[in-house]
Amino acid sequence: MRVRNLAQRVLPIALLLACGGSRSQPVTVEVGELEISVRAEPADLRVGENTLWLELRDAGGAPITDAELGVRVHMHAMGAMPAMGGPAAISELGGGRYRADFALDMGSTWLVEIEAAPRDGEAARAEGSLTVGTPGLRLEGVGGASPAPAEQEATRRGDSAGERHPAEFQLPLARLQRVGVLSAPAQRRELATTLRAVGRVVVDETTLEDVALRVRGWVGEVHVDAVGAPVERGDVLFTLYSPELYAAQEEYLQALRSRERARETSAPDRADYLVSAARRRLQLWGVAGPELERIVRRGEPVEYLPVRSSISGHVLEKNLVAGSAFAAGQRLYRIAPLGRVWIEAEVYEQELPLVHEGQAATVTLPYAPERSFEARVAYVYPTLDPATRTLRVRLELPNPGLLLRPEMYASVRLRAERGERLVVPQSAVLHTGERSFVFRALGDGRFRPQQVEVGLRSGDDVEILSGLEAGDPVVTSGTFLIASESRLRAALEQW
Repeated sequence: MRVRNLAQRVLPIALLLACGGSRSQPVTVEVGELEISVRAEPADLRVGENTLWLELRDAGGAPITDAELGVRVHMHAMGAMPAMGGPAAISELGGGRYRADFALDMGSTWLVEIEAAPRDGEAARAEGSLTVGTPGLRLEGVGGASPAPAEQEATRRGDSAGERHPAEFQLPLARLQRVGVLSAPAQRRELATTLRAVGRVVVDETTLEDVALRVRGWVGEVHVDAVGAPVERGDVLFTLYSPELYAAQEEYLQALRSRERARETSAPDRADYLVSAARRRLQLWGVAGPELERIVRRGEPVEYLPVRSSISGHVLEKNLVAGSAFAAGQRLYRIAPLGRVWIEAEVYEQELPLVHEGQAATVTLPYAPERSFEARVAYVYPTLDPATRTLRVRLELPNPGLLLRPEMYASVRLRAERGERLVVPQSAVLHTGERSFVFRALGDGRFRPQQVEVGLRSGDDVEILSGLEAGDPVVTSGTFLIASESRLRAALEQW
């Protein structure tokens, strides 16, 4: 990027031109292979209608016609004041000349952004400012050819010879001391962020057990008759009568008697086969070993057979009463052990890159905030909730004493380690719509707004992705005062 003036060539440069008639003298900047020349009318810009006259030329000085030109004169929102201004109306006059008409609603400093894209060639961009009642226009190119290293360093530090950055301003040191303006350098440090999420205690689905029989029947006596009741492995849940089971018991007893008679004949093996088949049928229908032995001892079928729990836990569902009928495969009970539970937490879509399996987490409960539970992310679900744009993550943890009960809410904190990052205090960053800024402290009461790209936040620090380097001093206390002073002095180009 190069800026050209009759007296000197420096980068970057702010040209402040005195009024010379109805139009100001041209401000010319070179960005890449494109030269942009701009004049303001009237030279002393006013509240109301104003015009910028632009001329575009290539590196050889030839006029550029039919270019895509955009001019925007605006002011960002500040506090309760809304954003103002917007795109100017562009007219092409021929011979590489263009006219941009715009209106200013109040006396202040306004931002100027110019984008020019020739039909054949790279687009160019220039930024600057104009102030109502003040002659001239500040303008500098953005992008284009890279300046020499010495010029880059001078520009970054804000002490280039001859001219200052157009947005730089200076305040009395005594005033800065009275109001307590402080600065600190941007630093590289280990950054960790904590994600907070709302979780819900749920049953470990891998331990659920349903009680559903393979035969139809009728309920006799109900032993576990309430949802939430605790049961132990082997406890009788209820008794049942089933015509199929009664007939199968008869067949089993008949096979036993036939085997006794067959042992006195020449075909004992066939009799053993019939006994095994009859016994196996009862087992497949859910008759436990103790009940089979009981049938053998009685020598006659049992009308109401007991149904026992195969696990220890608590009853979550109960779908029967004494005397009710049921079909084969119908769920009669659902039992779940609660010695280990899941916590399903929901994280926002933008936080997904910070969540992974095995990540450490801390869980607290609203009813017992003094206690905390350490856990890890066991599973990250593959789909988002389309309504809330959140993703579920699962934590697994033991539950001694049933402190964690299904459907309880829990507060979940996930710690995400991000490694070494460039950070500044959050108090140093100003957010204006889609942009973020800091004020660089250049020494001797000099300041300059610097646009930055921010990343993660951790405690009182915020990550800086671009716009600063380690060691660059920025204002950390009194930031809004500096912003107000810069507006009053009509010097803040990038607000």
